[in-house]
Amino acid sequence: MTQLTGPATTDDVVHLTVPADGGYLGVLRTATAGLAARLQFALDEIEDLRIAVDEACAMLLAIATRDAELDCRFAVTEDALTVEVTVPMVPGATLPAESSFAWKVLTALTTGAAADVTDGRATISLLTRRSSGW
Repeated sequence: MTQLTGPATTDDVVHLTVPADGGYLGVLRTATAGLAARLQFALDEIEDLRIAVDEACAMLLAIATRDAELDCRFAVTEDALTVEVTVPMVPGATLPAESSFAWKVLTALTTGAAADVTDGRATISLLTRRSSGW
């Protein structure tokens, strides 16, 4: 799978860890919206990113091990927000193909989306750059 690389600048980084349970996704959606608002993203960009984070988490929850935790890393730069969500995965499980509808949603709502599976952990990375029209 591909990985996103961000700018070479120093990022402000926020880490959140929640139980891998759909009931906790609201915490991640709220954090996403707050950080995007801090970057002065437009309201539609904030909502698109919230939906993308929700979709990425749903993809990961489907393959998460029992009693897993969902690790979320937000990297904030001057004009972009990168969100990396990671979860330990059930042996033999796979993420949806990059040609799937779920991936089409992620790539339509963000500047870039990528996935990686390493050492039994699946990670989905989302990069969203603020539009220059502000």
